[in-house]
Amino acid sequence: MDKAKYYIAAITAYTLWGFFSLALEPIQAYGAYDILFHRVFTCAILMLLIVFLFRRNKLRETFQIIRTMSPEKRRRAIWLNIAGSVFLTGNWFSFIYVMIHISIKATSLAYLVCPILTTLLAFFILHEKLNRLQWLAVAMSVLGCLLLACGNLKDMLFSLIIGFSYACYLVSQRMNKGLDTFIVLTFHILLSSLFLLPFYFKFGDGSPGDFKFYMYIAIIAVFLTILPLFLNLYALTGINSSVVGMLLNMNPIIGFSLATWVFHESNTTLQIIAYGIIFSAVIVFNGKEIFVRERKPANA
Repeated sequence: MDKAKYYIAAITAYTLWGFFSLALEPIQAYGAYDILFHRVFTCAILMLLIVFLFRRNKLRETFQIIRTMSPEKRRRAIWLNIAGSVFLTGNWFSFIYVMIHISIKATSLAYLVCPILTTLLAFFILHEKLNRLQWLAVAMSVLGCLLLACGNLKDMLFSLIIGFSYACYLVSQRMNKGLDTFIVLTFHILLSSLFLLPFYFKFGDGSPGDFKFYMYIAIIAVFLTILPLFLNLYALTGINSSVVGMLLNMNPIIGFSLATWVFHESNTTLQIIAYGIIFSAVIVFNGKEIFVRERKPANA
């Protein structure tokens, strides 16, 4: 399967994100905004250091590619990368805002809604084709999300806002081709940190003095932000954004499993059924790639 490495990249990214709660739990006493700001600022500093220490040649090549583009392609590349930063920042900030002011349930539901929105955006904007089984998987995901949101329209509304911002990021970056992935991600996070800087002075509580806080922020920055986002963008270079979006369901499914088996949170029968439907939807959506291998011609 020639696309296996792209599937592995996406699955690895979303598996890592699924374990986010394990790194977040030890520093949950700190403000959510402080965690967000230090996470993004740490990512920006680390990525700038990596670029200037190890990837200066790639940086020069990227600028050279941009200079040699036609004016139309150059404008398109610039706006796609600015849009990517805006969508990513909007996703991070809305996630934290909803977590603090609305409910944690709404943030969990957001990344179950996101694959549906990504698939629909990819269908209408990128004209990505879906077969009947994939449409069935989308319908199954919708059913699972409706079961989880049953009786709480407010949670669903805010989940749509969070999910839509990340769906837009995935679709926009599927269109963003031809530039070095790590340089592109560095630009996104650097610009995102500049967008968030004014909010730091309004919502931030200063710099915590606990070493443990910075140790976990470093873990979150490297293994739960930079690495997954890089793998996410790499996956988008080889497989459709609708596929990458559907694989995103692995993140909340793993989070749900951790909540059940590690943090011993209680779950209703309806929640278990809903997550089971959504997990089945991931299998159905990617069934052709998982179970069907290309057959070689008989005379090969």
